[in-house]
Amino acid sequence: MDQFLIAHEAAIRMGFFFGVFALMAFWEVLSPRRRPAISKLLRWGNNLGLVVFNSILLRLIFPAAALGVAAFAGEQGWGLLNHYSLPLWLSLAISLFVMDLVIYLQHVLMHAIPILWRLHRVHHADLDYDVTTGARFHPIEIILSMLIKFATIVVLGPTIVAVVIFEIVLNAMAMFNHANVRLPLPLDRVLRQLVVTPDMHRVHHSVDHDEANSNFGFNLALWDRLFGTYRDQPRAGHEEMIIGIQDHRTPGEVTWIHGILWLPFRGTVGNYAINRSRSLKGK
Repeated sequence: MDQFLIAHEAAIRMGFFFGVFALMAFWEVLSPRRRPAISKLLRWGNNLGLVVFNSILLRLIFPAAALGVAAFAGEQGWGLLNHYSLPLWLSLAISLFVMDLVIYLQHVLMHAIPILWRLHRVHHADLDYDVTTGARFHPIEIILSMLIKFATIVVLGPTIVAVVIFEIVLNAMAMFNHANVRLPLPLDRVLRQLVVTPDMHRVHHSVDHDEANSNFGFNLALWDRLFGTYRDQPRAGHEEMIIGIQDHRTPGEVTWIHGILWLPFRGTVGNYAINRSRSLKGK
């Protein structure tokens, strides 16, 4: 199984990516939650262009990717889970749970540390919110995220199967909870007890800092409730809330790919940091 996953990892992940992307894009057409603020063709061309650029860059820098690190860690006996004989289901559960927590903490740090926020604001500066927003990240942030993932794998010691499942879930949930789709409100209330829904995560993309500093989770909804960063709804409502960053709203700097790549180096970030009491205001 491990050798099969290593040999076909790229094809497996690509298949899931295109499948989930097509599903979310079709859903957005059938039942959109919000009206687009700017040209969808313009945004999609530049956002997806950035995705292609990042994918090529990662393969050039890290040809073995996370799967290669997991295989090497397993061979060397590195990581906590490689020191215990656990049932596969328990090892998988622990691995997915811990890696999900690491992504949550990483996301919090991206907002809390000004130099990291410079990179992460590329993701938040999108003037609309749809399935392509979920994959819109600056290349330097993508590289840092991969290094954090490598460190987590070395310390934790997840199996190759666990890493493949996590990578698929990470991409699929990012597209799902960034999609501009309308879920029935009763269903949303039930789902967000377990996983992050589009309505739950959309709050995080508000121009208001107290709303943007909430709902950091990407998959499990547990962490925001546990650490006090959960916010139920945006104060303006989902149809009227403004998406993006207040100081960066011109298409030239936040929509076209050259502006997106240069955005972390523009202006000053100032004293941008998480204030948990403000982030819960209006909860």
